[in-house]
Amino acid sequence: MLSNLTCQSAKPKTKPYKISDGEGLYLEVTPHGTKFWRLKYRLHGKERRISIGAYPSVSVAEARNAKEVIKKDIRDGIDPVSKRLQTAQMQALTAQLDFKSMAIEWHSKQTSLWKPTHAAIVKHRLEKYVFPSLAKFPLADIKPLIMLSCLQKIEKTAPDLSRRMKALCGHIFKYAIATGRADSDPTYGLEAAMRKFKRGHYASISVDEFPEFLACLNNYESKVHRQTFIALKLLLLTFVRTCELVEAKWNEIDFDKAMWVIPAERMKMKLPHVVPLSRQALAMFGELKILHSNNEFIFPGYYDTGTHMSKNTMLVAIKRMGYSGKMTGHGFRSLALGILKEKLGYAHDIADRQLAHVPKNSIDRAYDRAKFLPQRVRMMQDYADYIDHS
Repeated sequence: MLSNLTCQSAKPKTKPYKISDGEGLYLEVTPHGTKFWRLKYRLHGKERRISIGAYPSVSVAEARNAKEVIKKDIRDGIDPVSKRLQTAQMQALTAQLDFKSMAIEWHSKQTSLWKPTHAAIVKHRLEKYVFPSLAKFPLADIKPLIMLSCLQKIEKTAPDLSRRMKALCGHIFKYAIATGRADSDPTYGLEAAMRKFKRGHYASISVDEFPEFLACLNNYESKVHRQTFIALKLLLLTFVRTCELVEAKWNEIDFDKAMWVIPAERMKMKLPHVVPLSRQALAMFGELKILHSNNEFIFPGYYDTGTHMSKNTMLVAIKRMGYSGKMTGHGFRSLALGILKEKLGYAHDIADRQLAHVPKNSIDRAYDRAKFLPQRVRMMQDYADYIDHS
């Protein structure tokens, strides 16, 4: 067993030599006078060596403690050299991996699953709300208090968004954990420290207020661009989501069958959706076909015809009609559901399926595209006729 005095007094020789401490641990003295702790061990029948550090930076006691740790790994079948290399690589990777790099990597993995517009929104929100606070932080340094501070800055003006960003950051940390770059998710449990927030419903007029709204819409026809007016009428006649309408392309419309099939990738629930077109809706699509027959989009942008019209165009029109805070694009869906059930007597299942609400039953989801289709064809025509006579 070596002592500090023995180690200190060991003099260099013309060739390296060893002073044994026992159980494979020894001090190697080089011709230059430097002294290194090394451990000789056997693993899978082969003799190997591993360096423990230089003396006196690593004392005799520290070298022996390191020996015990290494021998435990060996008993567990772990090669200490391989373990050390993996640890060094992981530490180097973790040290250079900041939150922004991790977030960008995570985002790139999701883009094939998302609509381009959604991917752009997520990226914009990260850049605007999270990167200014967390971009340069190594993942391991982001503790719950740091994460909470970032979220509370957002919460001051947008409490709903702050919770969305908490969930988004949580996804990033879960990805980092799954890929071995983080040990914990600092967003976990933070909702307990965030402001209580209750989501409201999308603004929508009642069924009884509909005749007045329709009169206002028809009077607004001469004051708005023709395409915007038709978009509002088609939103009323088809009650699809605003983004589903403005992003529509001509290859989705079958004029012969009077059907509009919205592909799964454009639907919120990732299932194709069939919209039977009433005579009134078909006539409006026909008018747009004359206007935009050479464009893939049914509603091309006003300033950039290579893309689709902004959904905000209709929201601005509704506001200018005097219905700010009373009606939204999504409100057309609530309105339609009320009319179909209260005024036209259609069963909730049929009306709800036309709203593309996904049923809980997995078998029903599989057949959702054509479920109740004959009844829905009749319902959509009855609904359009009701609007004409309101």
